[in-house]
Amino acid sequence: MASKSVGIMIPDAGGKGSNIFLSNLSAIQASIFEKTHVVGRDIESSRYINVYVHSVAHNDGGGIISRLIKYALLQVIMSSKMKELSSDVDTWIFFLGGETLPLPILTGRLLNKKVILLLTASPEREPRYENNICRKMLNFFKHICCTFSTRIVVYSKNHIQFCNIEEYRHKVLIAHEHFLDFSDFAAITPLTSRPSLIGYIGRLNEEKGVQHFAQALPIILDDRQNLRALIGGDGPLKETIVASLKEGGVTSRVGLPGWISRDDLPGYLNQIQLLILPSYTEGLPNVMLEAMACGTPVLATPVGAIPDIIIDGKTGFIMENNSPECIAENVIRALNSPDLERIAEDGRRFVVENFTFERTVENWKKILQSIE
Repeated sequence: MASKSVGIMIPDAGGKGSNIFLSNLSAIQASIFEKTHVVGRDIESSRYINVYVHSVAHNDGGGIISRLIKYALLQVIMSSKMKELSSDVDTWIFFLGGETLPLPILTGRLLNKKVILLLTASPEREPRYENNICRKMLNFFKHICCTFSTRIVVYSKNHIQFCNIEEYRHKVLIAHEHFLDFSDFAAITPLTSRPSLIGYIGRLNEEKGVQHFAQALPIILDDRQNLRALIGGDGPLKETIVASLKEGGVTSRVGLPGWISRDDLPGYLNQIQLLILPSYTEGLPNVMLEAMACGTPVLATPVGAIPDIIIDGKTGFIMENNSPECIAENVIRALNSPDLERIAEDGRRFVVENFTFERTVENWKKILQSIE
């Protein structure tokens, strides 16, 4: 590469999922560049190998005005850090909420740097942003960031429409930071040898639609008397889900193991017969790829890059929406499919062929070379 250093800018790396995605992207860039800098809020430096971490402290508490002022200050600090690293970094990648950082993106362009906006999802589609003012503000920030970015990277062609960036199609490139260790995520237990168990694994947040899965379970479990379910994860909806299961009379048939560690995840995925992802918005969910690698078929909503990976009836199953009725109908359809084993195997093969570290790095090299 012409430049020896790259910078990754991220507003918040505090979540468990964010840590995985940032770790992956950092590993990819560290294999391409001599030096990789990461600038972001509350980053644990010990997690990232061969990466220079610049953690920025930020407290987002208080009322809406206070939070806006603090977020503006965070952007000023991040922009100052970009200027400080200006002699070393020629390319900046804005990641996981980077579309909410107009000031650092403008700073990068004023410093004559290449600015790549990596869009992972569409937060404005989340139920918590139904407030028109919040949604308009997010869209305004995204518009500024897309306008002034050198290039925009999304996970798939479907992602362009999902992220509502058709007008910027001329500067869009396709890449992702996903890769798997197939010695960890592998099909150990054949689908036919697994217990009658379906499940959801992920954050118990509203945008994940897990509350609708819980509401669908009485219908599903009534249809299949020998079936059990699992809801693995933690989050603000935990008490709501427990109450929903109790109201539906299915508490005794649903396991709630809490947050599942990455070390334990392959074991869980090798036990379930169907993973359900009823999300409102996604980028390219890691747990979907991990499940497929373990030979577990996935039923998901057609959001983000999911339709590029899951072809209904071929590599998995797609449901039209995440209403409880739609989830129940499609879970029953998937479990009744005479091709379930073949679909699981085709999904596993697709992931193994397309999500190696080497292939992901090679794609990023092409992306970076194209904008030199």
